[in-house]
Amino acid sequence: MDTIGDFLTIIRNASAVGKEVCVASFSNIRANLAAVLKKNGYICDYVVKEVRPGVKEIIVALKYVGGVAVITGISRCSRPGCRLYCAADAIPRVHNNLGVCILTTSKGILSGKEALRAHVGGELLCKVW
Repeated sequence: MDTIGDFLTIIRNASAVGKEVCVASFSNIRANLAAVLKKNGYICDYVVKEVRPGVKEIIVALKYVGGVAVITGISRCSRPGCRLYCAADAIPRVHNNLGVCILTTSKGILSGKEALRAHVGGELLCKVW
């Protein structure tokens, strides 16, 4: 099961129909992805809520400007059946640097620009524009 792909699909579908928030089950990697999206201005905020003991969910508040979703596209790059890795000097640009790519590195989950500054490569998780 691809938890990252499921999370990205939840966000993609919610922004496509104009929902204010979307809810997904919690995992650490999903929380880190939401943190990178918030840091780069693609979502308003995210909250981790405990539904019952031992069960958490992550609530993502989507961002809109003038009624149009900020996230116009989000795609999964590395898949469970085909992993995609990038060296530090080969991190791709997304839509001529108008978008962001998200990587999992030895320093945690970082955006492409942060990975370039830290000079680390890693697995290319997704692209957002």
